Formats: sequence, C-alpha cells, structure tokens
Amino acid sequence: MTDIRLAPLASVTDWPFRLLCFEQGCACAYTEMVSAQGFVYAGFQKAVQDLLLRAEGEKKLIVQIFGQDPEIMAEAARRLNAMERFDGIDINMGCPMRKVTSGGAGAALMQTPELASRIMEQVVRASALPVSVKMRTGWDHDHVNCVDMACRAEACGVREITVHGRTRDQMYSGQADWEIIQEVRRHVHIPVLGNGDLLDAQAVGRRAETCHVDGFMIARGAQGNPWIFSQAEKILTGKPVQTIPIKQRLPVMIRHYEMMLKWKPEKVAVTEMRKHLAWYLHGLRGAARMRDLLNHITDPGTVIRSLEDFASQAEN
Repeated sequence: MTDIRLAPLASVTDWPFRLLCFEQGCACAYTEMVSAQGFVYAGFQKAVQDLLLRAEGEKKLIVQIFGQDPEIMAEAARRLNAMERFDGIDINMGCPMRKVTSGGAGAALMQTPELASRIMEQVVRASALPVSVKMRTGWDHDHVNCVDMACRAEACGVREITVHGRTRDQMYSGQADWEIIQEVRRHVHIPVLGNGDLLDAQAVGRRAETCHVDGFMIARGAQGNPWIFSQAEKILTGKPVQTIPIKQRLPVMIRHYEMMLKWKPEKVAVTEMRKHLAWYLHGLRGAARMRDLLNHITDPGTVIRSLEDFASQAEN
C-alpha cells in the first residue's frame, strides 16, 4: 500500500481535521509546525499545548518543529520524546513565510547548510523517536540544493525526507518540480516522499505512474476534502472514483463543526470553521452565495441549519 500522508499546514491540520483525514485512509499526519523556542520557554501556554494535542483515534502522528538554534531544537526534541505522545519528530526546512524565514528558520535553513546539518545532528542525537525533514528544493532558482541537503540529512541520521518541489521564492506559485524530487530519491537510501500540486486524487495517480518515490504528502488538496486519501488509494489500486455528493459531505462538515465547538470557545470555533466550510463547498453550485451567507452568521445552530438547507436544495 502506498504511503499517503497529510502535510503539516498552519491553522489547518489541528486534531479535528486530522481525525477526519485518518478516518478516510490517511496513513500518517503531522501537527501544525511548533516553534522549538516557544515550546522550550513557554510550553505551558495554551496556544502551544493546543498544537500538541493528539485525539483518540489518530493513527501515526509526527510532531513538526522549527527553529534555527541547534541546542534549542535538541532540547525541544528531548522534551517531546518525554511526552510519549508522538511517533516521530519532523524538522521544518520548508516553510516560506517571512515571519519564520526572517529568523533563519524554515526554508531559510536551505541557505545555511552547515547550520542545518548541526540542527539535524543534534536533534537526531537527542531523540529516540525517528527524525525526518521536510524541505524545499532550495531558496531560489539559482540555489537549488535539495540533493545536497538530502545527502546531509541522511549522513546526520535522519530517517526520512519529504521534498516540496518548489523553491522558497516560488512560495506556492508555479508548478512543483517532480524531476528534482526524483533526483533526490536517486541520491539517498532513506525513504523520500514527494509533495506539491497533489490537488486531487487523480494527481496522486499520475505522479505514482511517473515518479518512483516512497510516498506522497498531500497539503492543499486535503483542504475541505478529507476523502482525497480514500480516493487516491482507490485510484492506485485500479478502482473507480466518484465525486463526493453534498449528502455525503454534509455529515462530515457538521461533525467537523461540532468537534471545533467542543474544543474551542464558540466565537473562535465559528470564525475558524468559515475557511473549512468554504473549502468543503468549493465547486458546488451556489457555493459562492452560501460562503457569503456563512461568513455573516455567528450562531452555530443557524450555520448548521443553513448547511442542511443548502444540502437539501442541492439534492432536489
């Protein structure tokens, strides 16, 4: 069975969403990225603790950390090991956001190979859990160095690598370069997962036919579509895939909403769910009007009734 995973996505892959993806066949998921410094010095704060929650029913779960100080990253790894909650630790070397890269972390580590190596060495040394790395292809078009960084990672004892086929400068624009991902796979002996432009199950199937990687990591393609994992598995095993109708989407949407309401303050849950509902409704007739309506409703009961009415009208 091909390893198909849910990528770490800030403000998206919290435990309610991960749980829905696991139920649809996701093999492994990652927490939202956690600041190593924030965890070491303020791990008691609720915002940090929320990132580290693991729900009953979650399968293989890896915690992702970011930072630029080898000693702090190693200390974070030691403390995460002591929690006995996760199945692995992933080092973020791919986040392109300025608030992360300006401090030298995330994708900025692609510019500092020696520092990145020290971080990987110390985290591996501090962790009994397997350590993995998620990286970009490089900082920009003129500095594509993911093959070298992958070889460094293997030499440091990293057990697995995921490559997002874009440079930091590309952010999320343009097309992912799967040829360079394939090149990484040829140069290391540890598993390599590919990431980038897997926006639907069909894209996973196409990449599986042309790229010899050890698995796939799905990011934006899972937003509003936890079914992508079961659909991709069907495609990879030669089974037909059908569009998920609104009557099947609705119970999942409502369950997602209710889990968020139980976990977070009502106002916060209602606000955060708006983006998820917009993703769930994407592509359906009348979705734009419905999104606008939901963005102005603050009562959870009214939101759920509006979704039920929308689904009923769509089916008739």
